[in-house]
Amino acid sequence: MRQTELFTKTRKEAPSDEVAKNAQLLIRAGFVHKEMAGVYAYLPLGLRTLHKIVQIIREEMNAIGGQEVAMTPLQDAELWKQTDRWSDEKVDNWFKTSLQNGTEVGLSITHEEPMTRMMAQYISSYRDLPKYPYQFQNKFRNEARAKSGVMRGREFLMKDLYDFSRTEEEHNSFYTAARDAYIKIFDRLGIGEKTYITFASGGTFSEFSEEFQTLSEAGEDTIYVDEKKRIALNKEVYNEGVISKLGLDKESLVEKRAIESGNIFHLGTKFSEPLGLTYSDENGERKPVYMGSYGIGPSRLLGTIVELFADEKGMVWPEAVAPYRVHLVGLNLDDEETRDWADALYNNLVNAGVEVLYDDRVEARAGEKFADSDLIGIPHRIVASKKGKDAGTYEVVERATGEIRNLTEEELFADFTS
Repeated sequence: MRQTELFTKTRKEAPSDEVAKNAQLLIRAGFVHKEMAGVYAYLPLGLRTLHKIVQIIREEMNAIGGQEVAMTPLQDAELWKQTDRWSDEKVDNWFKTSLQNGTEVGLSITHEEPMTRMMAQYISSYRDLPKYPYQFQNKFRNEARAKSGVMRGREFLMKDLYDFSRTEEEHNSFYTAARDAYIKIFDRLGIGEKTYITFASGGTFSEFSEEFQTLSEAGEDTIYVDEKKRIALNKEVYNEGVISKLGLDKESLVEKRAIESGNIFHLGTKFSEPLGLTYSDENGERKPVYMGSYGIGPSRLLGTIVELFADEKGMVWPEAVAPYRVHLVGLNLDDEETRDWADALYNNLVNAGVEVLYDDRVEARAGEKFADSDLIGIPHRIVASKKGKDAGTYEVVERATGEIRNLTEEELFADFTS
């Protein structure tokens, strides 16, 4: 992509009402556009990054047997009344409206109810189980405050997977596989070392749920971390009884701030029983399906990555999710020979399958281009200049470390196409 073809531009300042670092940088770099508090549009660079996060999650969900679907965000009030989750007294963050015929509908906050009702059309026998449908869908929550940028929006992208199993034992087996898949996801995103399995309240579903909390001062949660065992407790369950039950030593637990990057729940028959999702076992006896829920927010992960890796110059993207692998910065492009040399490198890299954002702006000065490159945060910057052309080399700068190398074209291609 040539930068002159992008309709977005960088900006020196973020909106004055934006307090979260992730949103400030994403807006300034032209990754997102703020439409209103807690609501963001994803622009070309931001959408490329979001899609890469989604693809990593998709690959790991497919690897454990997940089947991707796409369901509507419009929710049937009558369905949610069956599980007592429609009333504002029970769930206070719905966006609700009515159809022209007066029928009440809401915008999805999660998807246990409609997924359970849908699966009841396809599950009748033990032979139909287990099944693991999932989706990526925009969710809507009427948050009282939305001050954490893309990490807590009123509209956000979520991956929600549900397991439908014959027995608790069968569910537990998948639950373990899903936990391991989440660990792989965070490792692939580059945040695995800072992400801890965290015991939290299971609410009305089970004694505990498991959260995946990523250490960051930008986090809204307080957790207590055992760094050696790589597990943690959410503040909501931090007490002597839980510490003893989990075999932890209170003296080893360190208080930290963290961002909830994902969660997994045992649902049991909480939804299958009221919604009539049953199956016939080998003896013909009708039994309720055993369920679990597995959530992870790609848009929140995008903001988390910004918070973790950004420096004073801008964002620093891990290579796995960066919008492009290489930021080619052309200097002295008013010189025809230099421009042709930089253009040729761009075309050759693209033809070799390298993802390249090419700063081909002629009027912009070197300092402006370098500042923009640092702000955007693409892992590798290649500088093509008149000085480099005369020497037959390109300057390669690593965004994360600042390491500088001067490479010939042959060395460059050996580095980026091997």
